[in-house]
Amino acid sequence: MALAIRLARGGAKKRPYYRIVVADSRAPRDGRFIEKLGTYNPLLAKDSPERVKLDAERISHWLSVGAQPSDRVLRFLDAAGIRERAARSNPNKGKPGEKATERAEQRATREAELAEAAAAEAAAPAPEAPAEEVAAEDTATAQPEPAEGADDVAPPTAGSPEAATAEGEGVSTEAPAEGEAEKAE
Repeated sequence: MALAIRLARGGAKKRPYYRIVVADSRAPRDGRFIEKLGTYNPLLAKDSPERVKLDAERISHWLSVGAQPSDRVLRFLDAAGIRERAARSNPNKGKPGEKATERAEQRATREAELAEAAAAEAAAPAPEAPAEEVAAEDTATAQPEPAEGADDVAPPTAGSPEAATAEGEGVSTEAPAEGEAEKAE
């Protein structure tokens, strides 16, 4: 019979609570166990003393009999100073998988192509606009030249009464002629 010191899950759905038990390694995870050795509540703060409770004396007894702790329980025992846990090294843990490396390579080639295209556009001289388009742009933005002899007279502004009469929209300040006065009445 192989003995294991492991976690047995309890608690409600999404509210885990674990008992640290010694059990036959062939028994179900949450099933029959030999002795309860402590508790683990992952919902409590990491620095809380209530998070992990261990019965150090009984754990030492079961370790001397040959019980093997699970990896998680061994971490608890190492933190409590009961049993030393050997440091592990997994150099491949941080490496991305095959699909991720393929996507990274595709992204790098795509970015390189875009950078080359941008460099080619920047290196190529800008095409000059034809003379006809330049002349059309100049005439569209040019101000109309004043009529001859009107150099000393300023053009009417938009808010002035002269501008309103020039456009025919405003009220005239002149008195109406005789024929127009009769029509108005």
